[in-house]
Formats: sequence, C-alpha cells, structure tokens
Amino acid sequence: MSKGFALTRRQLMAGTAAVAATASFSKAQAQASGLIGPDLTGKSVLITGSSSGFGRLGAEHYARLGAKVFATMRNLPRPEADELRELAERENLDIHVLEIDVLSDDLVERGVNEALVLADGKIDVLINNAGIGITGPIEAQDMIATKLAFDTNVFGAQRMVRAVLPSMRAAGSGQIFAISSQLGRLIVPSAGHYSATKFALEALTEQLAYELVPHNIDVTIIQPGGYPTKVWVNRNRYTRNLRERLTDELKAGYPQLVAAMGEEDGSSRRTDSMDIPRAIAEIMVMPAGKRPLRKAVHPTFRPQEAVNAACDKAQLAFLGNSGYGPWVKAAHNKI
Repeated sequence: MSKGFALTRRQLMAGTAAVAATASFSKAQAQASGLIGPDLTGKSVLITGSSSGFGRLGAEHYARLGAKVFATMRNLPRPEADELRELAERENLDIHVLEIDVLSDDLVERGVNEALVLADGKIDVLINNAGIGITGPIEAQDMIATKLAFDTNVFGAQRMVRAVLPSMRAAGSGQIFAISSQLGRLIVPSAGHYSATKFALEALTEQLAYELVPHNIDVTIIQPGGYPTKVWVNRNRYTRNLRERLTDELKAGYPQLVAAMGEEDGSSRRTDSMDIPRAIAEIMVMPAGKRPLRKAVHPTFRPQEAVNAACDKAQLAFLGNSGYGPWVKAAHNKI
C-alpha cells in the first residue's frame, strides 16, 4: 500500500470484511467517509470556526486521516462541541475541542497556548477558517456591521497568525491556510463588505506567503465557490439584524436590494462541501515549497482563476527581478 494513503493493515482487513458484507460500498463512499485519502499521521492541525461548515467537516476529515486536530470554536460550552467530542470518542479520533473566539486577543492567545502544550510545542498547520457574511448595499452597512465583518474575517486571521507563527518559525516549518472565496477576487452587488474583507484577507495572506519563504512556512489561499453550509443561516441572522437597523430613507434608496437582505438560505446549492477539506488535505501532503499559493475549489465554476493568473503574472513582473524576487517566485512556484 502506498504511503500516500492512510489505510493501516487493520483497516484493510476490516475493509475487506466490510466489502464482503456490503458489496455496494464504493470507493466514492469510502472517500466521502474519510477512509481513503492522504496520510496525515504526525501532523497537528488547528482550525478556527469548527462548529459547522468547512471547519467541522475538516476537523473530522483530517482526524480520520491520522492528524491530531485542534477544533476551535467560540462560546463554549455549546452543543456542537459536545457532538464533536462524542464523535471523536466513538471513532477514536485525536480531536481536541478548544475555545477560541477570533474577536478576542485573550481567547486567541489562551487557545493557541493550550494547543501548543497538547502538541508538544508545535502546530504544523493553521487553517484560518472562521468568517462571516453580512449582505446588503454598501451604504446600508453601518459601522456595527462593518467592524464585525472586518474584525472577524481579517483581524481574526491576523490574531491567529501572530499567535501561531512564533512556534512555526522556531521549528523552521509549517503551513497556513486561509479560507477566502470566489468573492475574494470578484464582486457581487449587495454582498455587503464580504468581498472587501476577503480581498483584504487575500492580500494579507499573499504578503505573508512572501515573508515566510525564508522560514520554510508555506501559505495557501483556498477560494471556494458556493457550498451549502451553515454560513447562510448565520449570514441571514446578521443581515436581518442589520436590516432592522436601517432607516426608512436607506430602505427607500435600495428597495430591491434591501428586500433580498437575509433571505437566501443556500439550500439550492448541490455542491459537496467535502471538496474543501479534501483539497486542503491533499495540499498538506505536497512537498514543502511546492504547494500552491491559491487553490480555487468548485466542481464547475471557478471564474476567479483568470484573475489569479493575471495577478500572478503582474506580481512577478512587478517584483520578480527586485530584491524580493526570490520570495515572490518561491511563493508562486516559479523557481
């Protein structure tokens, strides 16, 4: 068996028995359940926003592939934390549920320090996954909504990298993933500050990729398309609260856009949310220095790839022959 797959001899024997008992158990089903995939044994992975969506799916997937996972979420205790702990115990997965609210300097520092103790001082992979959306016209975004969006999607990622990087630099290795979006490159009217925050996250993370080249720390920006996660439910809650705060004058200025605020639930989307954890796991086991700076993830619709290619070309033309050239070329895998 190739070392690239996390199937032990015991799992193979169990799998053989399972196939004999259930001939319909397909490779696709095995992949979906996390039984087949890259071997993440020995990796310690810290994820923010693990109560639902890509964070929760990722916590389960990486642990099933052998990783020690620190699944962090805010507002503990909560049912989602209990469910994940019960799953870990039932399946004998190495998952530790810790409290981190990316809005809080203290909780970020405390949670990361707790993870470092449990990981013997080294976190191999940070996944900046926590994020929110609040929709509506730009003029309708009051400062409550604006500050919350930037504090979560941008400043939260900054808090996390500042907390995790000292140990990665000391180890001389590591990986950081940022969960961006198609809307980190493209614009949709009435998406509020979502694109503004994701554009900022992309810029922050790309600059980080250049600066971490000398430390042998790889950085990858994941750009999902539309997936049916709980993000829609949370987004609608924030957006409806904002809509209630709007003045009649603002509502009258954008009647069509305001009427749609907080009304999309994402239920029409048929994509498989496991696409994102699978893509991340595959990148985790790529050779250091060969991992992509950006990865667009969607089965059919990836319009941001054209923007990515144009920006890569422009960035290399801008700095490729400068003193920063080696860093920029390394981050873009052009060396």
